Amino acid sequence: MRSYRDLFRTPEFTPLFLAASAQTLARTASGLALATLVHRETASPLLTALSMFGPSLAHVLGATLLMSAADRLPPRAATAGTALAFAAATALLALPGLPLPAVFAVLLLQGLVASVGGGVGWGLLNEILPRDGYLLGRSVFSVMHGLTQITGYATGGLLLALLSPRATLLLAASLYGTAALVARLGLTRRPPRATGRPSVRATRLANARLWASPARRHVYLGLWIPNGLIVGCESLYVSHAPDSAGVLFACAAAGMLAGDVTVGRLVPPVRRRRLTTPLLLLLATPYLLLVLHPPLAVTAVLVAMASAGFGASLVQQERLMALTPPDLSGHALGLHSSGMLTMQGVSAVLAGGLAQLTSPATTMTALAAASTAVTLLLAATRPATAVRGTSHPA
Repeated sequence: MRSYRDLFRTPEFTPLFLAASAQTLARTASGLALATLVHRETASPLLTALSMFGPSLAHVLGATLLMSAADRLPPRAATAGTALAFAAATALLALPGLPLPAVFAVLLLQGLVASVGGGVGWGLLNEILPRDGYLLGRSVFSVMHGLTQITGYATGGLLLALLSPRATLLLAASLYGTAALVARLGLTRRPPRATGRPSVRATRLANARLWASPARRHVYLGLWIPNGLIVGCESLYVSHAPDSAGVLFACAAAGMLAGDVTVGRLVPPVRRRRLTTPLLLLLATPYLLLVLHPPLAVTAVLVAMASAGFGASLVQQERLMALTPPDLSGHALGLHSSGMLTMQGVSAVLAGGLAQLTSPATTMTALAAASTAVTLLLAATRPATAVRGTSHPA
């Protein structure tokens, strides 16, 4: 599989892509709306960061208790059901007078649903595409994610100016409903990838099987920690620039888009394997300059440059799939997604707490320094085992 055109000629790729696009757009606009609402009501950097990235913390529960469902549920029903659950939860968040504890309870449930939904979706993508098409397909999804984030933050900022955070949340809920309809009508009914009932025990055994490989452990740590710390930086955009946070989020999405297109489409496979460490360093180092408190225009450029480093995750995911047996593909990708989002949530909490003690700019610089140190440590301790393109060690 050599081109994006080949991807969209593949049966079921287009409806899966469209459903995911609608959900990403809804998640982006609703996240900005809810963070703005919480910031207006509390003026707390910690609670604002938690409202936008806190659901990620629930992914650790999903990864340890529920992830076996990712390969044991019918993909079409699970994909449509996840979108419907998000539509209902987002509409609930729009209710006037909803107490703050209730808001975070809803966000916790959203995170649990999303942890399984991510495994279902990425496993289905791996199932739909041939083995040599996964990285290209994931690249397209990353490009889509960048474009819809730009659109979502720009649209969300406009809607917040013209309407209100609650009205924006209701529009996001309708987008989730649209995604559910596209998935239900566009995807083919197919059996689960693995047999047996989802259970905590099955989740634990599969996690242990995946974690038993030193090479897979190293890939997971590289996928989770460096970029999680940088997302902690992103969680402070609203506190750092309350009136221009949408600009920073859009620039970050544009930089991520550029990095994903470059890595997924333009860089040859032989060179791509060597880019993990340089890209992860690029992801962090521009944020080190924020300690100088540059003007907004310079900050926006630094954010865009840094976000190109998120392209490292494409290389890491390709390596993870080369090390994973097919019957665990959904679980492995779900564990990657849940671990990554959990780390993002932890980093958002850490960032919000530190920002209340210091400042958003100082905290972003500190998190970037930590990300750089972790990247260098991972590069120095990488296992000698080479990734074999078609092997599947258990």
